[in-house]
This record gives sequence, structure tokens and C-alpha cells, in this order.
Amino acid sequence: MLGFIKAIAREAGRAAMTYFDGIRPNDVHAKNSPKDLVSAADVAVEQLIVTRIRERFPGHDILGEESGHSNVASEFCWIIDPIDGTQSFVKHHPFFSISIAFCEKNKPVAGVVYAPALGYLFAAEAGKGARLNDELIHASSCAELAEAACATGFACVRAGCEVNNLKYFARIVPNLRDIKRCGSAALDLSMTGAGIYDAYWEMKLQPYDVAAGVLIAEEAGALVRDLRGTFHYPDQGVIAANPALMAKLLPFFNDLPETLC
Repeated sequence: MLGFIKAIAREAGRAAMTYFDGIRPNDVHAKNSPKDLVSAADVAVEQLIVTRIRERFPGHDILGEESGHSNVASEFCWIIDPIDGTQSFVKHHPFFSISIAFCEKNKPVAGVVYAPALGYLFAAEAGKGARLNDELIHASSCAELAEAACATGFACVRAGCEVNNLKYFARIVPNLRDIKRCGSAALDLSMTGAGIYDAYWEMKLQPYDVAAGVLIAEEAGALVRDLRGTFHYPDQGVIAANPALMAKLLPFFNDLPETLC
């Protein structure tokens, strides 16, 4: 299954790059708000992925960011984000990814996050570890916030949420060595699994943002939780880190209100 997903991701990556490189016109418009964009590439790449899945697994369910939920009542479901990081994509920033997860009984069992402009292909299967470009990856062993380079995002701000990441960002960042914000949750989770980041957190994400990235991070040895330390992600936010940093980051969120947005 993983070989099939990798092949789709690479084909989707080639299609995405034809828009990114300006070979095809890439119309961009607001989706849910002026801050939330969708491009012609998002739609075309998702259609390509869905077509490939339907050719091989016509009875499987599919949840795509652009096309929604097919609801065919299958125990197998594909969760797709055709271009995670559209904001970066349309600004010609290379930090975007194609995220494809294959789930059985609502649990991701295989997934790929591919960043074609960076040449990074992350892949994982449940119980078999995670890889970056076919090399095994492992989460960071960093145990101190003062030595940690972390990543975050602001989907909550873009969505206009009253409860958002800004307060927690201001609390956490002074304790860190470095902070990154590049705009693809799937890639942030995968890079946390690879130890490129020591930890990552964000609010107001959707299943298609995190499904493949969570599997990759966990198979690489990171813990993934919601911001309350339980497993209700992404509804209650998401945080990924090794056990030592997880224990030090979660207390920053101890005053989260009952509803995050």
C-alpha cells in the first residue's frame, strides 16, 4: 500500500509543480474568508489523487479538503490534503506539501507527506517506522526548551477564532532557542518526526491537515496529543514532541477554555 501512496504522491507533486513553476495558470480565490485561499492547483491535484484511488479502490471512502467526504460507508478511508500550505504555494514559497493518509477503521495505517519543491518525501506504515527519502527518521532527543527549535502555525488567527494561538505563542517563545512558522501542518508534523524540529503545536486544524503527519511523527517516536494532553486532536489542537518536551510544553496550555474557537 505504501508504494502505491508514494507513486500517487510523486505524480501529484509533478502536477503541483507545473502550477508552482508557472507552466499552467493558477487561479486563486478566497474560500471561506479572504484569508483562506484555494487555487486551481488544489482542485486539480486533489482530482488526480482521487482518480488514482478510485481506479484501484472504487469502494473506499475518501475525505478530501476540496471535494469533501464521499461517505460510502467503507471501513477504509483516504484522507487527502492536495496542497497543504496554499498560502506558501501561491507566494512561491517552497514550504507546501501533498498529504495522503490511508485509514482502516478511522485509524491511519499508512501515509505520505511529500514536499516536491523541497525534495522531501516522508512516509510511514503503522508499526514499521517512518522514513524521509527512504532513510529511517527519529524524533529529537532534545530535553530542554532553551535548546529547542519548535514550529507552530496560526490557522486559528486566519479563521478569526477568539481563542487563538497568539497568547500561548507569546508565553512559549521566550523559553525557546528558536521558532519556525512556515504554514504546512502536515510538513511540520513530519519534520518533527525527523528531528528537524524538536516540537510543534497548532490550533484550528482539520483531519486532512494532520492525518498522515501524525502517523509519521508517531512512527518516528514522537508523542502526539491535543493541547490538553489527551487524544482529541485536531479538534482540541495538536502538539507533537518527544516525551521530555511534551511534559514541559503542555503546562503552557493549562488555562485553555472549554471551547477553542
